[in-house]
Amino acid sequence: MSSKSSKSSKTAISSKFTLSTKFALFRLALQMVGHRITALIAVACAVLGGAALLTGTGVLAESGLRSHLPVGRLGGADVVVAADQELHPSGDMPIALPERRTVPAQLVRELAELPGVTAAVGDLGFPAALVDAHGRVVPSKDPQASGHGWSSVKLLDGARVEGSGPAGSGEIAVDSATAAAAGVKVGDRVNVVVNARPAAGYRVSAVVDAPDAGVLFADTTAVRLSGRDGGDGGDGGGGDGGPRAGTVDLIGLRTAPGATEQVAADVRTKLRGTGLEAVTGADRGDLVSPGAGASRTLLVLLAGSLGGIVLLITGFVTASALAVSVAGQRRDLALMRAVGATPRQIRRLAAVQSTVVAAVALVPGVALGHLLAGRFRDLLADQGLVPPELPLTISPLPALATTLLMALTVQVSARSSAWRTSRMPATEAVAESRSEPRDPSRTRTRVGLLVIVAATTMSAVPLFAPTVLGAAATSMAGILGAIGLALAGPALVRAIGNAAARRTRTGASAPTWLAMANVRAYALRNAGIVSTLAMAVVFVLTYTFAQTTVLAATADDTRTGTLAQQRLTAPALGGLSAGTLADVRDTAGVRAAAPVSTTTVVWPYRMFDDTVTEADSAMILTPEASEVLDLDVREGSLDRLTGATIAVSSDVARSRSASVGRRVGLVLGDGARVDAEVVAVYARGLGFGTVVLSHDLAAGHTTTGLDQSILIRTDGTPAARQALTSLAASHPGLALTDAAPTTTDGLKDAPPQVWINLAMIVVLLGYLLLSIANKLVAATAQRRVELGALRLIGTTPRQIRAMMRREAAVTAATALTAALLLSAIPLALLGQGFLGRPWPAGPAWLLPALALTVTATAFLTIELPTRQALRTPPADAIRAQ
Repeated sequence: MSSKSSKSSKTAISSKFTLSTKFALFRLALQMVGHRITALIAVACAVLGGAALLTGTGVLAESGLRSHLPVGRLGGADVVVAADQELHPSGDMPIALPERRTVPAQLVRELAELPGVTAAVGDLGFPAALVDAHGRVVPSKDPQASGHGWSSVKLLDGARVEGSGPAGSGEIAVDSATAAAAGVKVGDRVNVVVNARPAAGYRVSAVVDAPDAGVLFADTTAVRLSGRDGGDGGDGGGGDGGPRAGTVDLIGLRTAPGATEQVAADVRTKLRGTGLEAVTGADRGDLVSPGAGASRTLLVLLAGSLGGIVLLITGFVTASALAVSVAGQRRDLALMRAVGATPRQIRRLAAVQSTVVAAVALVPGVALGHLLAGRFRDLLADQGLVPPELPLTISPLPALATTLLMALTVQVSARSSAWRTSRMPATEAVAESRSEPRDPSRTRTRVGLLVIVAATTMSAVPLFAPTVLGAAATSMAGILGAIGLALAGPALVRAIGNAAARRTRTGASAPTWLAMANVRAYALRNAGIVSTLAMAVVFVLTYTFAQTTVLAATADDTRTGTLAQQRLTAPALGGLSAGTLADVRDTAGVRAAAPVSTTTVVWPYRMFDDTVTEADSAMILTPEASEVLDLDVREGSLDRLTGATIAVSSDVARSRSASVGRRVGLVLGDGARVDAEVVAVYARGLGFGTVVLSHDLAAGHTTTGLDQSILIRTDGTPAARQALTSLAASHPGLALTDAAPTTTDGLKDAPPQVWINLAMIVVLLGYLLLSIANKLVAATAQRRVELGALRLIGTTPRQIRAMMRREAAVTAATALTAALLLSAIPLALLGQGFLGRPWPAGPAWLLPALALTVTATAFLTIELPTRQALRTPPADAIRAQ
């Protein structure tokens, strides 16, 4: 009877689990959450931080795809017609074109005749800058396109005009901000530098109270000064002419009330197949500057490059925290198995419990992610990488994507962590609930070692491809190596524990012996902590040194390859005129001078039977460049850089089959397609870019047509430098600087992109350290029973604290050693590939700082919860379990 009663009772309990509803499972999960709050706090922190990083990355990506600049000076135009500033390769993302594409001027008259159009204005922009009474150039928002024709006032929204429009070639109008900065008013005379030519005097006929109106000339004067009449802009000063003659930058249409949409539809019909587009509403702001598309593309690229690393680290940290949480509940889960719960129910319970905690952490995480995105956008704006007025696009999409990704990560991680307990026989599960498996999984160990080997193999990429992409392989190799350590960690930690235990069997103090025994017995628990600490160190070392090593190699390339001592620029004028080059060459002590500019080219090429389209930064040089630059030409000669010719770096020549004599098809920065001959292959591609265009090939295909800088090689005497300084001072807006960096190490002269990457490293490191701290606190708090048992058999609190400190020391030392071993080969190969030496370039203090941080984190997060646990009487600690 008793047997029947016991069997009946067990059947009833089993039936309870088998027939339990999802609501009952949810309620049980909530009850378990309340009893394991410390471990689940670690899960909540991991999810919160991961959600913040993923949401912030998603907001940046969406902003790059959907945000628009304010309409600004086009606010009065209902419809704007312009050339598409993006190239659309088949099956790939659009590529922003940085040089202004133009529109035929004759189209203005044709569009003005459409029904509903009340005004049609062909707007063009060109460099124009006022010079104040002190001889200083008044800064403008866009020096390359601050000059406009008077008719563009019709494109302004609600502009108030004081005075009258320019009536002839000697008058101008200026916006109120520029007038205030220059200290002029209607009727005053002011000097203006147009297309970088010597300043000429103009009478101010009007002041326009509207933002970004710029410097306004009579329409015919504006056409002549910009070179759009087919001439050179007036005094041989380097106007565009050529391909840009008879064009305007864009066309603004004003429409009758209620006719905007119909006019836009009619215009699109007329423009079909021309490559031009008609936009309305918020899209108008993107046409103000051709750089708007490039700024948005930068956001997408940054988000894409960071998103993979963020997702990988978030998944690793979340899975690690969940493993600690589920490990602390193995006894409860084993008892449920003993009373009839099925393996599927055990896994579902672990997943539901983790999902409840994740759901609580997701909301503040998503909110924090939006704040991070805002701060990151501000950082990009401060570094000049995106316009300050470019807004973030806020929508539910990043939050939804983050929720789905985190939910999937939590579900998979929780179910995987509970897999072993759920699949074991009930009695064995209960017996093992207070211990770990005797032997780590061989399959897991082998997979981890294979991952480490694969990561080591990947780290050899910089030897064969010393490029930015090759350096990225170093960072990925470090992270993959850390993941391999997490998989193979239990076996490695067990081996370390066995070796340490053999050395401490005799003559060791009780705390030391206990610490070594714990390291050996709880290899899985310790391996999870060691691997997370090691990942933090590996990630920071490889990612930081990859940045600084590339920076040092680039600076070394630039310094070694730059023969010139000085560089002359005119950033406030939008460029340098051809006359400036002649003046420089006539200066005493100048041995050679050559113009140097940069642009972007798009290069479609074949790879593995597929067409790959990449945008590359390109220098624009003349044959005289060989007198001021040494690109380490390996084949051909820069002296042949005339007409439709280019030079390419050796890496590009090898990967794209672009040897000397080959002809390649390129798309220039304004979308023009050209066929160019390769006349030289050079080795210093890291410092000088992958492509060099001849000055003739780029003529007429840049926004201003002006040279950006002049490199100057002198006889090295102070007199020559003084003569150049005097030349720069005598021309408003000219700036004389050193031509090449004086150092090849450190971050002092790092470009903005490097600082952005380092800022992201700091954020990810903070997330990793917070997650590690929470994990260590949770793991230590779960050892209350163990510590209580030790006290009951006579171990003093002082000995327990000493034991835990020794465990912390072993944990920190093992993590640092593993991190250094995982980083050593990738960083050595990185240094060899880029610098020709088996060590990277970077701050020497980084490694000791990381060692101190890791050690302090391990000691503090183990010491504090240990002291808290020792405040509980040992009998109460055991009874509470």
